[in-house]
Amino acid sequence: MESLIIEGSAKTPSVTLDPNGKLELKGRSIPENSVEFYKPIIDWLEAYFSSPAALTEVNMKLEYFNTSSSKCILDVFKKLEAIYKSNNDVLVLWHYEEDDEDMLEAGEDYQSIIKVPFQMVQI
Repeated sequence: MESLIIEGSAKTPSVTLDPNGKLELKGRSIPENSVEFYKPIIDWLEAYFSSPAALTEVNMKLEYFNTSSSKCILDVFKKLEAIYKSNNDVLVLWHYEEDDEDMLEAGEDYQSIIKVPFQMVQI
């Protein structure tokens, strides 16, 4: 299985999905079409589901995301939840800046919805 690497832009996060279990989304997520942007990520996770690494570690380092991105991010987490529910270790590291209450709350909201271990990481 190949890694998926998407270069970030002013409107889209950089994405690194490594079949060895290291996944990262970093930056801003305000694409023109969120569903179109996140589709390759969802597709990659579906393929990864068939043979995930012993530990899937997801680093979410988003500075900001819009409402349409939040739904797509939830879809990403649902794929990770399916991996977790099939007896694989998954850990989401939700990075947020010390003074960014909104991003902390967003991470806590996802944590309450998705049954995957979350760790809040203050930067």
